[in-house]
Amino acid sequence: MHTEWCVCDEIPRLSLRTRLVVVMHKREQHKTTATAPLALQALTSAELHLHGIPDAPLDLRPLHEEGRRVLVLFPSDDAVELRPPDDGRDVTLVVPDGSWRQASKAVRRVPGLAEAQKVVLPPGPPTAWRLRREPREGGLATLEAIARAVGVLESAEAQERLEALFDRVVERTLWTRQPSPNRRPD
Repeated sequence: MHTEWCVCDEIPRLSLRTRLVVVMHKREQHKTTATAPLALQALTSAELHLHGIPDAPLDLRPLHEEGRRVLVLFPSDDAVELRPPDDGRDVTLVVPDGSWRQASKAVRRVPGLAEAQKVVLPPGPPTAWRLRREPREGGLATLEAIARAVGVLESAEAQERLEALFDRVVERTLWTRQPSPNRRPD
């Protein structure tokens, strides 16, 4: 993003009970259209783990030792619809980030994720992401998925603030791709 249209000053700082763990494929970390880094900056209880790095295997089994519910946001045959916690425990939400293939490999191969409950988002509107082609019907950009999950687990207000950030990033990125230098974003 061009520095004059940067959204850094518009990133909300949200303190949530839900802990976000982004498991990003190493190839995703340098993509300019990656949205998970925005969630990592917005959520004070978020952390990033890279996978796919030779000689540096990722192990997330310690997440299960904290007494929290560990959920993986990933559609699979055994996934259940994400709902607010009903057992009093706080949630650690693991979100794989990368291509569909990279994300599915992470869920299968990263120790600690097989033991976590797989969850899917409730039905919702189609993606507002227009920067990359979405290969799967119903697919969302990572920040969109995180925002919707936060809406289920925390509050509609937190979801709205993350979605507003997402919309602003999409708008400004599309604007920078326009051929006319005289156009300016809002």
